[in-house]
Amino acid sequence: MPITIALTYVSIYKLIPDYLITKRYFRFVIYSIYTLIISAYLVMVSIFFSLIYISNFEYGEMNPLTGNILFVMTGIYLVTFVVSAFKLMKLNIIASSKTKKLETKILETQLKLKEQELNYLKMQIHPHFLFNTLNTMYGFALKKANETPEMILKLSNLLDYLLYQADKPFVNLIDEINHIEDYIALEEMRFNETLNVTVTKKIESNNIEIAPMLFIPFVENSFKHGRIKNGKLDVNIDIQATMKYIKFNITNTCADFQNYNEGIGLENIKKRLEMLYPNQYDLDISYDNDQFKVVLVLQLKSSLPNA
Repeated sequence: MPITIALTYVSIYKLIPDYLITKRYFRFVIYSIYTLIISAYLVMVSIFFSLIYISNFEYGEMNPLTGNILFVMTGIYLVTFVVSAFKLMKLNIIASSKTKKLETKILETQLKLKEQELNYLKMQIHPHFLFNTLNTMYGFALKKANETPEMILKLSNLLDYLLYQADKPFVNLIDEINHIEDYIALEEMRFNETLNVTVTKKIESNNIEIAPMLFIPFVENSFKHGRIKNGKLDVNIDIQATMKYIKFNITNTCADFQNYNEGIGLENIKKRLEMLYPNQYDLDISYDNDQFKVVLVLQLKSSLPNA
């Protein structure tokens, strides 16, 4: 019994936690062999003393179980093995629990970092958007134009959207489109008769949602970098949406494709798409015959349709 207790104690409190769990396998094997040799020696000594003091060196008078060395060794190592197995299982359960807690903390940290990055990207978009709008209003105020009150009203609607809707993870697609139309109305006032914007919408349901401020950078760029051709800056916007996908298509006359790669607008939108719709979007930007074209398809449930 003392040998069994000692062997089990060494196994579950030294060999397993210090060497097996820590993956120091070579030392675990070496020290296990040492332990087996010492325990076997102690078993032989205990049997020998049992023979001396109890049986007076008469092997036939010994207890049959005590005299069977193989039975004694098997019993000791079986008890040690079973207890060690339970100890190893307990340590694995504890390790799994710690790993899950650590993974949960890592995921929470990553989520917070993504939220912070998204907020940072939104903060970059808002001043850029407001700067363009306020510039337009400033020009009308200098002219004392009659359209200035209407511009202030539309800007108020835009600010309301930016303050109370854009911070949400998702907004109704129709609200996002209304926000774009208010912005287009402001730009039409600024461009007077030189702007020709066509907006085509085909929305399957009123319950479709989208991450806010995804489309407005493309619309802004079409006005900022677009070129007036034959007295007009033509901008065509087509939005199609079902419960499975949203397809946003914008085309405008353009002078230089290189200008579209400058600034924070498109770069931010690409980062936000990677974070909000990973492997669920298709963005195609092309320039051909003085026409700049953007096609963005967001997958909501099924496969992306051909752009």
